[in-house]
Amino acid sequence: MLCIQQTPLVFCYLSNMINLLENKIEYLKGVGPKRAALLNKEAGIATFLDLLNYFPFRYIDKSRIYQVREVSGDDVYYQLVGRISNLKTHGAPRTTRITASFTDESGTIELVWFKGFKWIKNKFEPNRKYLLFGKATVFNNKFNFVHPEIDLYDETDQLLGESLQGVYSSSENMKSQGLGSRQMARLIKNLLAQTGDYIPETLSNTLIGQHQLLPLKSAYHHIHLPSDQSILKKALYRLKFDEYFFFQLRMLRGKKLRERQSRGVVFSTVGALFHNFYNNHLPFGLTNAQKRVVKEIRADMGSGIQMNRLLQGDVGSGKTIVALLSMLIALDNGYQAVLMAPTEILAVQHFQSISSLVRELPLQIALLTGSTRSAERKIIEENLRTGSLNIIIGTHALIEERVVISNPGLVIIDEQHRFGVAQRARLWEKGSVSPHVLVMTATPIPRTLAMTQYGDLDVSVIDELPPGRKPVQTIHLYPNQRLKLISFMRKKIAEGRQIYIVYPLIKESEKLDLINLQEGYESLLRDFPEPDYQICVVHGQMKSEDKDWEMQRFIRKQAQIMVATTVIEVGVDVPNASVMVIEHADRFGLSQLHQLRGRVGRGAEQSHCILITDHKLTADAKKRLETMVRTNDGFEIASVDLALRGPGETMGTRQSGQLDFKLGDLSRDEQLIKQVRLIASAMIQEDPNFEKEENAAVRNAYKRLYHASTDWSRIG
Repeated sequence: MLCIQQTPLVFCYLSNMINLLENKIEYLKGVGPKRAALLNKEAGIATFLDLLNYFPFRYIDKSRIYQVREVSGDDVYYQLVGRISNLKTHGAPRTTRITASFTDESGTIELVWFKGFKWIKNKFEPNRKYLLFGKATVFNNKFNFVHPEIDLYDETDQLLGESLQGVYSSSENMKSQGLGSRQMARLIKNLLAQTGDYIPETLSNTLIGQHQLLPLKSAYHHIHLPSDQSILKKALYRLKFDEYFFFQLRMLRGKKLRERQSRGVVFSTVGALFHNFYNNHLPFGLTNAQKRVVKEIRADMGSGIQMNRLLQGDVGSGKTIVALLSMLIALDNGYQAVLMAPTEILAVQHFQSISSLVRELPLQIALLTGSTRSAERKIIEENLRTGSLNIIIGTHALIEERVVISNPGLVIIDEQHRFGVAQRARLWEKGSVSPHVLVMTATPIPRTLAMTQYGDLDVSVIDELPPGRKPVQTIHLYPNQRLKLISFMRKKIAEGRQIYIVYPLIKESEKLDLINLQEGYESLLRDFPEPDYQICVVHGQMKSEDKDWEMQRFIRKQAQIMVATTVIEVGVDVPNASVMVIEHADRFGLSQLHQLRGRVGRGAEQSHCILITDHKLTADAKKRLETMVRTNDGFEIASVDLALRGPGETMGTRQSGQLDFKLGDLSRDEQLIKQVRLIASAMIQEDPNFEKEENAAVRNAYKRLYHASTDWSRIG
């Protein structure tokens, strides 16, 4: 069997014959070695199949050719045929633009380019006809076209007159080698003519019939060459169905395999440590949501199957206390507990918080980070090796080879998306048995995303804030309201409160005209002079000891204002801080704004988050700010963020191989994802290895997609 690199919707053709889809792209007519190298470099296209999976990013109606005199609408697309002349270069080196005249029998209109000058200057011949397609814009009360698509006009072109044409992504380098959108469309049309019969079906006839799906051959044809919107919609649905279906099959099958093979440690006892803490030292009553989640975790750890659970909850919802109670269950059963955090600030915060909570219990707890001194580190490593340490909290330092953990029964990974999969695996593999795994995130996850990103995990949600917490009031201000803000800050400081001020930059930037941290700090010194006020500074470029010293000043109330970058996004818990000011708030993502807001509102006092921006804002920025002002619901915010930014950014650092959907749109496909997950789940229950004859096509496609993939499903 011949197989191809793993990508979504990549299917091989099982045959004793050479599979056309696996041919190198250079062998397709019109490509050749030079263009093949460019396609591989710029678009990741190495084979016929890669090109088949190079889908249009939008569709346009090119059934009509207009005349210049008919151009009458701004922001409207037009297709014209005419001649190009009068190329001119304007402006200084950094503001250069090229203009040209486009003329047909009805008139002349201006074309404008701001880049790609070398290609433009050598492209056009004065007596040739060109086909132009672009969006009309207005400048100085005249219409023009900025960076239009331009090709030589060929009356015999097969693409002319088709009502819907796909528009394909194309870089400047590709265009310079004759691989613009129209040329890519021609290549794909030729490819479909050659390979249409070599696209094997991936679903059973039963599935196709039950869910009224197009055959895969037809779906590929109509995604590239749709005759109308109706057939395009059906093709898109079928190809999305395949993306989600095989992704869910893998996630659910991995979960089932883990449950069968990873016999977890049985924590049969909820013992003295747990009961002593719960009855005598718990600083506050648990919410119903926390109680429910503790029960779910307790049931997992007593089941004999390795727990692999995601704990998600909004900022301030009380995940740490749930994590501690889970640790105490592990300790009561004779095992160690491990907690790994992505940053030293967050690790230190966990260590201080948990140490304070269990100070009355007979436990040994240690903190291991990159800043731990050598002598102390040796002692910690020895105590871990001998098992005398009950709880170890740390950063990436925990996954170094030299760190040996004697008997880990529970591994907790906080803000888990900030760790690579292989990094998490190294922590999970520390023990001789399979420890239970709890991964936590303070980023609320929309249900659609949870069903995909975490399809192989059981999910617990803390959807209730502790009693007494007041929702943070969020206000949007502009620079001309700064005096009002200074007055408000002085009032809050006089009441004994503390304030965060966050900037997007540390130093002045040549590219961005923004107030930076240094400039803001100097301005604040004028508005809040010493000795009446104290201001501390924290940012990512500081030495660890300097950062800790400044943090401690703020925690001990020796400073009223903390000036910082997003280094305080997680891991900073100062209940007395009740005001969060975010400068240039439009420069931050929605989830990041919500995380920053979560640094206040941790005490009983009313807290405020103040978002400062210029008046000129993009549509997306306005939506983010309106959402922040309107709601404190992290799950609603996450849903808006998913729609605006997409899943990769929503979850922070994107991890290789996850959510790599070419056509799927998690913000719009919730119903399809739910439907496909149910279908995939039923198949896994009935035929987990796809051994039934009716599932042969599914089995073959699954093997081709995932045969070479490492199964990380056991470690979350």
